[in-house]
Amino acid sequence: MNDGNVLTNDNAPAFGGMRTKNYLCRNNLMFNHSKRYRVQMLLEGIKKIMRGTAAYPGITLCVDLLFCLVILPLTILLVPVDKWFVTQPAFVVTLVIYLYLLYFVYRKVNIPSLFMRKRYGRIIMTVVTLLLVTELMTHFPLPENSHSKLPLDFRRHLHSQTVWFFFLIISGFGLAIEVTFELFRQMLARQEIEAEKNRAELAMYKAQINPHFLFNTLNTLYGLVITKSDQTESAFVKFSNILKYMYHNASVEKIDIKSEIEYIRQYVELQQLRLNDHTKVIFESSTDQDNIKIPPMILITFVENAFKYGTSSSEDCTILIRIVVEDGTLLFKTHNSIMREKEQDTPSIGIENCRKRLKLLYPERFTLLTEKDENKREFITKLIIQLS
Repeated sequence: MNDGNVLTNDNAPAFGGMRTKNYLCRNNLMFNHSKRYRVQMLLEGIKKIMRGTAAYPGITLCVDLLFCLVILPLTILLVPVDKWFVTQPAFVVTLVIYLYLLYFVYRKVNIPSLFMRKRYGRIIMTVVTLLLVTELMTHFPLPENSHSKLPLDFRRHLHSQTVWFFFLIISGFGLAIEVTFELFRQMLARQEIEAEKNRAELAMYKAQINPHFLFNTLNTLYGLVITKSDQTESAFVKFSNILKYMYHNASVEKIDIKSEIEYIRQYVELQQLRLNDHTKVIFESSTDQDNIKIPPMILITFVENAFKYGTSSSEDCTILIRIVVEDGTLLFKTHNSIMREKEQDTPSIGIENCRKRLKLLYPERFTLLTEKDENKREFITKLIIQLS
């Protein structure tokens, strides 16, 4: 799509060097974005795996099967269990059952989670109970008429050390698994809270921008009604279309760039209804992808400011609005004469809200520049966003 519209009879003025500067800025943004993209993809992969531990039991089941079928059997083989099974089968069977139960107690109780919730009493009760059961296992009765040549007291001491050795191994493994899962659960919870906070901030900035837009537009309509302009009916039709756009996209995160351009075009046409021949308005748009997405109403504030401070009914002035989408990058520019000064030390609430909104939506993926030429009495806004 290539759509360049000049809304007056004059041609658009040329702004030298803009394409070269935009190209350099765009390449710089794309380079930085590619590095962040690789890191983000790695983090997203980890997050998906850890979400699976809560949303899908398959991850935890695999960990449990790994322990039950591989880790614990290999650990038991560290002791002469084959000889013990011949001389003391009851002890070996009881020990194996005890070790499996010990592991699943750790998995069920989830001591790291209790610690995070400050359930210290339950932690102490669990640990004391496990220590008592383990101590009882060390006193498991051994047959005195065993085929072993070792003294009975030495065999009891050896069995006691074996029980405590297995207790430490299983406890360490179980706690390590739960600590790992808990750390990732906490990390994901913090990210969800941060994302919810960002969504709330975006909603707040949208709510602040929309009344500002309505106030300016109603002023335009009021002026047309007072002057009994023949274009009043056409203005209300355009205003109705703009309100529909705002209503339908108030809760939408992103829309097609084509729809956003058409929305701005109607706003520009609505503003032109109150202007005379002293103000020349130039609106240009060009995009190589009509379906590329952009947050709704992200550009309108800059357009509003151009009309607010760049129009005059008695002096010649020019407003240029240019929107270009090329290779996944949005290049937006407003260039207007300064016909009315802002109050000193009074920042534009709309522009500040847009800047904050851009920081939340495109962190380190956008460049917003404003230039004021006091000699030529011109104000320029340039916005570059790496959309993809």
